[in-house]
Amino acid sequence: MKKSFLDYTLKVRLPLTLFVALVSFLITFYVSRPERDGIGYQPIQPIAYSHKLHAGQMKIDCQYCHTGVAKGRHALVPSANICMNCHTLARNKQPEIIKLAKYYNENTPIPWKRIHKVPEYAYFNHSVHVNKGMKCETCHGNIADMEVVSQMKGWTMTACLDCHRNPEIQLSYIKDVKQGPTNCGACHR
Repeated sequence: MKKSFLDYTLKVRLPLTLFVALVSFLITFYVSRPERDGIGYQPIQPIAYSHKLHAGQMKIDCQYCHTGVAKGRHALVPSANICMNCHTLARNKQPEIIKLAKYYNENTPIPWKRIHKVPEYAYFNHSVHVNKGMKCETCHGNIADMEVVSQMKGWTMTACLDCHRNPEIQLSYIKDVKQGPTNCGACHR
């Protein structure tokens, strides 16, 4: 191998190749960030349910359907019997309500697709946050304006720590709000 070709490869080609690879990686990393964080995730649900109608226009409280949110770690997705409290009479001839009634009559859980999910390696307790006065919109976005729910914010450690360190910015509606824990063991158990 000629020395000049080796010099050219080591001085020009290798640095240029590494530069292009690094720039490509950085652009891909930052452009794909919302997708990796789940922002905009909007799966098709088994029953077309309008949060805009129920939570927005009818002003049904989130806790009526998501029963576990004030009592435990998980918010819980509504079962068919919660929906049927109203829909045994209300709009029971609509196609989506007929699908709902089928799940109810067959005593089968509705296979809702989860939208908001904290990573498995992190511990999160809804009841602690709800019982401190946090509004659902703080993390989930304005669900009452969404016809179909999608993830509006990233569920990252940075987002949680920003709120825990500066709660007066994120939770300005809570009087005398205190900082949340920022030690690793609070979320990584």
